[in-house]
Amino acid sequence: MDDHAAVKELTELEAETVAMFVRLVQVLGLPKSIGQIYGLVYISPEPVSMDDITSRLGISLGSASQGLRQLRALKAIRVAYIPGQRKDHYLPETEFRKLISNFIDDQLRPHIEVGQQAIDHMEELSSKAPAEHAEHYRTRIDKLRRLHNIAGRVTPAIAKFINF
Repeated sequence: MDDHAAVKELTELEAETVAMFVRLVQVLGLPKSIGQIYGLVYISPEPVSMDDITSRLGISLGSASQGLRQLRALKAIRVAYIPGQRKDHYLPETEFRKLISNFIDDQLRPHIEVGQQAIDHMEELSSKAPAEHAEHYRTRIDKLRRLHNIAGRVTPAIAKFINF
């Protein structure tokens, strides 16, 4: 399905913005609805409610709720108080440096820390493997360790560069 198909009621500018963010989040392996929601919230001149999101994007309440929850966890959106309104309305985080920095801190760093533990455990398990496979396992685990070490060095460098 075309990225523009689900956004018929949007203006051309809104539809193009939504489509761009859909492509971006799909590259990151995130659900399409995350890009749709963020794109609409990002380009909207006013805070956007859940009702706006479901009706304008043509997505289910469940998809909208889950997408908003994920976007809040990523610190990509925040709740805006609208006097006299009981519904939550959402505003985007528009500082992309902050978004990338949050993504690195909240998503990448924990995986890198767990990765070190996993590699150590794999090494321990490989020592109990049959001798004829020992060299194979050692080579593969060494490659993983090198990749992990590179990720561990590059991630802080990227975060530092972004926050310069």
